[in-house]
Amino acid sequence: MAVRRARDRVALDLWQVIGAVEDVPATGAATTVLMEETLAVSRGPAGIAVHLPETGEALPVLLRYGYVWTSLGTPPAELFPLPEWAEPDRRNLNAGTVGVHVSAPRAIENFLDMAHFPYVHTGILGAEPHTEVEDYDVEVSDSRDEVLATRCRFWQPMAATTATGAIMADYVYRVPHPYCAVLYKTCPAEPHRRDVIGILLQPVSEERVRAHLMLSLIDHDNPDTVLRRFQQTIFGQDKPILENQVPKKLPLDPRAETPIRADKSAVAYRRWLRQKGLTYGTIPAAA
Repeated sequence: MAVRRARDRVALDLWQVIGAVEDVPATGAATTVLMEETLAVSRGPAGIAVHLPETGEALPVLLRYGYVWTSLGTPPAELFPLPEWAEPDRRNLNAGTVGVHVSAPRAIENFLDMAHFPYVHTGILGAEPHTEVEDYDVEVSDSRDEVLATRCRFWQPMAATTATGAIMADYVYRVPHPYCAVLYKTCPAEPHRRDVIGILLQPVSEERVRAHLMLSLIDHDNPDTVLRRFQQTIFGQDKPILENQVPKKLPLDPRAETPIRADKSAVAYRRWLRQKGLTYGTIPAAA
């Protein structure tokens, strides 16, 4: 394999998202950047192809959950499972792709944080005086190779586009990939089921990402434009918070930043990254 600009073998061997399938042009090629390498993405007789224009090297391609995935190394045979995507009555779409000046791990950490809801997403995902983050459970699973936070509950004025009033929303946070996180939350229209929202991060460099906002919703009434606008509004409120993070990379040393009880999922995520030996987008723990 050719020499890569990035040196993190763990990150190089991951499947990495590089864009929505629907955004690949019918003719010609689109360019994007993954871990400091410029890629060309195109459609051909054999389907979607990805290569490095600088050398002509073809890269592996996987189409999953409405997105194109590739790898700069030797990826596993499959990507993490997301069975909800195959349910016939769900609305599956890319809510948008946004460039953000922050590391991928910092963006995942923000996605896991419920404490900011009342202050950053006021009137939508939270509001004062409902500011307490109730205790919840966190598991780092070796068999499934993921971080899972369960029993997460938060009072929300407008939990989704199908909401008709405030509810106590139940959340499950899942991190099945170092740069991807998936949220399962109460569907106001069908409370026995859950909407699925994902943030799939394409690391452009160690301190810049393209955030792909994945939706798999139970919403039979609102058009795609409304679903996208709702999610883009929330992410637009998060973007300045993310870009003001100091440092932009995520410190993995447990002594670097002082956690509180509400940060249990972020602490578990950092520990998981340390166990994997992943360093791209992080400040590794001291030896």
